[in-house]
Amino acid sequence: MKRLLVLLSLTLTTAGHASDYQVETIAQDLDYPWSIAFLSDDTMLVTELSGQLRRIAADGTVSEPLSGVPEVYFAGQGGLFDVLPDPGFENNGKIYLSFSAGPPDANATTVVRATLDTSTISGVETVFSANPTKSTPVHYGGRLAWASDGSLLITTGDGFDLREHAQARSNHFGKTIRINPDGTAPAGNPFSDAPLVFSYGHRNPQGLAVAADGRIFQHEHGPRGGDEINLIEAGRNYGWPAITYGVDYNGAYISPYTEYEGMEQPVHDWTPSIGPSGLMIYEGDMFPEWQGDLFAGALIDGEVRHLAMDGNRVTSETAVFPEINARIRDVRQSPDGSIFVVTDGPQGAIYRVYR
Repeated sequence: MKRLLVLLSLTLTTAGHASDYQVETIAQDLDYPWSIAFLSDDTMLVTELSGQLRRIAADGTVSEPLSGVPEVYFAGQGGLFDVLPDPGFENNGKIYLSFSAGPPDANATTVVRATLDTSTISGVETVFSANPTKSTPVHYGGRLAWASDGSLLITTGDGFDLREHAQARSNHFGKTIRINPDGTAPAGNPFSDAPLVFSYGHRNPQGLAVAADGRIFQHEHGPRGGDEINLIEAGRNYGWPAITYGVDYNGAYISPYTEYEGMEQPVHDWTPSIGPSGLMIYEGDMFPEWQGDLFAGALIDGEVRHLAMDGNRVTSETAVFPEINARIRDVRQSPDGSIFVVTDGPQGAIYRVYR
């Protein structure tokens, strides 16, 4: 599969700045791509929800599925989620994968570490498996990111039917998990009775990004309305389902409260829902006017959302890159400062936005 070059010279006005950019189609006909990760300036990995991990070469060629990937529970929203290279990847070849694992009646968000070779991964070891298991094929979370201290952050969903568990620290539903790379509990986690839990009260977090200064941003799906972006801090309770700006899918109230003492308010929320997936903090040089801003995919609206930031405050929101016009699953900054956008679906694609 070769790279298709599409030159689209456009002028985008956002947050008071005009930005000329072009869009290049890197790969097409992917099977529900979920995440990408850069191994070098022009080589990346892509996950497909159905369980394939592929390498994309500099010329846009997409490899056959790499062997050695663990079996995933592919049902509903379950499958192969994120891929994340180890900070020492150039020396140790290690990558991390998140996915849903187990039988239908006892499945869980799981993270493994493995060694990547040209066409295979080997030495697979489990470093995290959410406890307890569940019988629903939805609300897994599954995003991965490195905290500034080298610990691994993992998002987990509430399992949908188990939403009240997001308020209990004794389980892994609706949590931000923080572990050492080998799966052990790191120093500095806030709860002695829940050694892997970093924050709680989340619904289904599918966006996670860490700024160069260490700030952690995460977004999560609300029910009908109430999608949120949160600034994640150790030990904080983000409220779900005790507080929410959304209602249940049948229109019933989930909670009468939108705020409550001891529970955090979102940095930003969306009602009606946009279905956020993928989150990027832009810190490159190619688009200097966007440095420090957030970009999120919108599955429902089929858009990339640019959120201009003043510190931790969202000052404006704009839909960008309208020519892509598809459900957006992931947004990433590449090593050269260009922006990569991953579209969802049985013929998903990867686009590069650059100037």
